[in-house]
Amino acid sequence: MKEVPDTVVCPGCDAVYARAELQPREVAHCARCGTEIGRHPGAQESRILPLTVTSLIMFAIANLFPIVEIELRGLRSHTTLAGAVVTLTGEDRSLVALLVLATTILFPLMQLLILVWLLVPLRRHRRALGFAVLVRLMQALRPWGMIEVFLLGVLVALVKLSSIASVLPGPALWAFMALTVVLTAVLAFDPRGFWEMAEKKLDDTAPPRPADGPASASASSTSERAT
Repeated sequence: MKEVPDTVVCPGCDAVYARAELQPREVAHCARCGTEIGRHPGAQESRILPLTVTSLIMFAIANLFPIVEIELRGLRSHTTLAGAVVTLTGEDRSLVALLVLATTILFPLMQLLILVWLLVPLRRHRRALGFAVLVRLMQALRPWGMIEVFLLGVLVALVKLSSIASVLPGPALWAFMALTVVLTAVLAFDPRGFWEMAEKKLDDTAPPRPADGPASASASSTSERAT
């Protein structure tokens, strides 16, 4: 397959356009179908790595500490997200446990780890191993991360339980709230921007090409006369 540089293909209708340099806050749309084909990244390139590290910290807190503590008739009970998965498995709800494990732990963690793997080498003007495959994998995992759905379900359950028991939010619940906000900002970054970032970083470190022009031609002719 032949690669054509400085072109962009519309994902909606496969129309091909010459890549235009966008100004801050500018968005390019396909003239045929109106699909977005480009967006100026703004300051996202410098923010996405710190936001990803912050998301990993919030993710660790959300999974290591209790989500909520419930007190009913003098008895207290608390659990973590992993503990909830184990409990669902023990109650013969293996399918629900698998969905919770995949959508709230495995897939979000994979996205964050892939982001770190891709971004750290780019800071050093290098392309990570498996760059193309990981960018596509991260884009495929995006619809399956449902931390915000899980958080909404927990909040609804807490409101219903508050009428029959004393409910005390745990550190993990606050971490989940922060993670939802930060992760939304992280995943708002267009995966196509990774290719532009990689090209820009590699172009900055590429050795300058020798100039081909009258000066080099005159220099060669002078050397021929000297011999």
